[in-house]
Amino acid sequence: MIQGGESPLPASLYIVATPIGHLDDMSLRAIDVLRSVNLIAAEDTRHSSKLMRHFDIRTPLISYHDHSESSDLEGMLKRLRAGETIALISDAGTPLVSDPGYKLVVACHQERIPVVPIPGASATITALSAAGLPTDRFYFEGFLPSKPGQRANRLQALTAIEGTLIFFESPRRLAASLEAMYQVLGDREAALCRELTKTHETIYRAVLSGLHKFVLSDANQRRGEVVILVRGFDPATVTLTPETSRLLARLADELPPRRAAAVVADITGLPARQLYQWLLDQRYDS
Repeated sequence: MIQGGESPLPASLYIVATPIGHLDDMSLRAIDVLRSVNLIAAEDTRHSSKLMRHFDIRTPLISYHDHSESSDLEGMLKRLRAGETIALISDAGTPLVSDPGYKLVVACHQERIPVVPIPGASATITALSAAGLPTDRFYFEGFLPSKPGQRANRLQALTAIEGTLIFFESPRRLAASLEAMYQVLGDREAALCRELTKTHETIYRAVLSGLHKFVLSDANQRRGEVVILVRGFDPATVTLTPETSRLLARLADELPPRRAAAVVADITGLPARQLYQWLLDQRYDS
């Protein structure tokens, strides 16, 4: 097998997925491509060097990330124009899913340089397959804003999406994000998928308030790579936020349930019939 010399592959940019944890998830095709290309563009060469050593891949590595200079992009395009082959990899999983590479891929398409995907591991799809939430439709949000106000605003914009919501989160912001999801989205069904394919893999399913308590009660859950999945909006049911449920219950103490439901429906845009049913389920008499 040629190791990073004269490449037998057609001149292209290869988007190569790498393992998210378990090294045995590396595909044979990915290994073959990484051994055969002229150059590998890696998000972090120090991190990727370990993977290269494990699979005896000796192809030269260069660093390419969100803060790379425009000259780095132009340098790769020049090599691709000259007929060389380049593989793009991220630290883990499928490149461009919350990872750098977008500008390079767009530039290749603009110059009609072939872009070839080499599929493999993806934390997004791996989590979705095991979370026990609907998979027919899903929406990948990625990382929420770090500032509380911006995070709440972004979650508010997602409240009416009917597909399963998928988030990435850092361990230090995990508890705060779960609390914000509960406050804005209501106590929806959700799943915490942590350290997927690794030794301490955790897949824990509960409502959002339960996930929040679980994370606060076990410091180990605030370590490692995290994917959060939340059931999407269901028009047939109402999942009230804590603020809405408090408002509805307070009004129902002063007004007939149907009237209280109508007032809250005017404020929130939620169906009055379902708000009324929620009050009945809470044993408010009509």
